[in-house]
Parts: sequence; structure tokens; C-alpha cells
Amino acid sequence: MPATLQTYGIDRLPFAERIALVQEIWDSIAAEAENHALTLSQRDEIDRRMASHESNPQAAIPWERVEAEALARLNR
Repeated sequence: MPATLQTYGIDRLPFAERIALVQEIWDSIAAEAENHALTLSQRDEIDRRMASHESNPQAAIPWERVEAEALARLNR
């Protein structure tokens, strides 16, 4: 049986505690990820995206705009 939010009672935690838990989980994943190499398809995708950006850098969306739009959607 796979673990779920309900299995561990995570769904009953306050919002701030769930966010903190997600950050802690993400940090643990990031620490482990340093030991895993990218696959060839992942490298190819990064190369494709970098080439696209280099050929048209003005098409990039600044992080501040992405963040603001994401937060606006969450606050609806």
C-alpha cells in the first residue's frame, strides 16, 4: 500500500507545517540527487532548452513575474 497524506496524517497538519515538511522533503531529495547522474534524454532536453534560450533570450520570463503569477493563482 503506497503512503498517502492520510496515512501519515499530513492532511491534518496546519498549512505552514505542511509547507515546512515539503521543504524538508525537497532538501533531502536534493541532497540525494547530487549522487545521481542525468540520463541522456535529460541532458538532451537541457541542451535543447539552452539552445532555445540562447537563440531567443528575450522570450524568457523573469522569475519575479513567474513567482507573482503563481502566488496570484494560489491566492484566488
